[in-house]
Amino acid sequence: MTLKMTYNDAELEALLDDSESDLAERKESWDGDAPEKGRQAVCAFANDLPDHRKPGVLFIGAKNDGSPSGLSVTDELLRTLADIKTDGNTLSPPTLTVEKRKLKNKDIAVVTVQPSDTPPVRYKGRIWIRTGPRRAIASAQDERILNEKRRFRDIPFDIHPIPSASAKDLNKMLFEQEYLPNAFARDVLEANDRSYEQRLASCGMIASLDEPVPTVLGLLVLGNRPQDFIPGAFIQFLRLDGTELSAPVIDEDAIDGSIGQLLRRIDEKMESHNRVSVDLVAAQTEKRDVDYPMPALQQIVRNAVMHRTYEGTNSPVRIYWFNDRIEVISPGGPFGEVTAQNFGKPGFTDYRNPNIADAMRVYGFVQRFGVGIATAQKELRDNGNPLAEFTVTPTAVLCTMRRTL
Repeated sequence: MTLKMTYNDAELEALLDDSESDLAERKESWDGDAPEKGRQAVCAFANDLPDHRKPGVLFIGAKNDGSPSGLSVTDELLRTLADIKTDGNTLSPPTLTVEKRKLKNKDIAVVTVQPSDTPPVRYKGRIWIRTGPRRAIASAQDERILNEKRRFRDIPFDIHPIPSASAKDLNKMLFEQEYLPNAFARDVLEANDRSYEQRLASCGMIASLDEPVPTVLGLLVLGNRPQDFIPGAFIQFLRLDGTELSAPVIDEDAIDGSIGQLLRRIDEKMESHNRVSVDLVAAQTEKRDVDYPMPALQQIVRNAVMHRTYEGTNSPVRIYWFNDRIEVISPGGPFGEVTAQNFGKPGFTDYRNPNIADAMRVYGFVQRFGVGIATAQKELRDNGNPLAEFTVTPTAVLCTMRRTL
């Protein structure tokens, strides 16, 4: 996705007039507390918590209503504003440009701040963000999201080592008898004389031969007890006899284990609760109808496991099965080029956990990437269910599937 880097005069004037925009801040002058608050604004624009992927703009010489204040924009003022990048108070240093622009027939100093490639950015040790038109200090959850944005540009979290684990925490038999035969052709395996540790490293299950520490991927795919090291790596299942969370509980289970065990067990659990009706009268042959098509349930749950965040949270994937609907909640909002606006649309796919996604493909839980939601929607439509509904926030994705009418 191409990031917008600059604004023309018309776009800047539109930002000046939009008092609710979180991409603009205005200062009548650079006196009093303006330099402090202006630097906080620069920090917030660089962090780009809303994930606009557009520059934020600090206007010096503009009133709160967007009208010019008549400030004299001198070379000294422009040099002072340029020093924001290099004065050592904002780390990592923001990418910004400082210009004198004629807007609404008056000179205004314009500081254009690019979204940082390495958030979180801190000003005097604090992480500033934009919440609508105002500035705020980031919460722990905000910081986790910013860290994840940084990791999007670095190595994925799913191959980070877990120092408290050792190779003994991985199931060697599972690796050699189940994972490897599915990952590689038989003749390749027979011709391969690499050691067990070399194979683990080549598959990303340990950090390296020099550092034989299990990665997040290794523990999730091969771990004897993955949840000992990644506490949220399970599925919480709740079947309720009603339409509200306060309804009586029919079945409750915390489904854990390695990712293969996890997905097979949740399939069995969902099949046991998926009501099947048999019609022997309406047609000459027996007709079976189900409340929900299993391929749709599988696609949604597997997507939740694949795309969820495993970092900075102990929250599991949650499945709430009501009498009229199923809600699947995945921790972690959209990632990479996927946003709340384009979520689920064809052509917009990204992977928070690309190595977990590949392991799920190896096991056969995923056949093709990027088509899970489309496949689920088709299965629901063909079965007579309403299409799945998605509620996307920065911290979670909720999918709601409703029973056949």
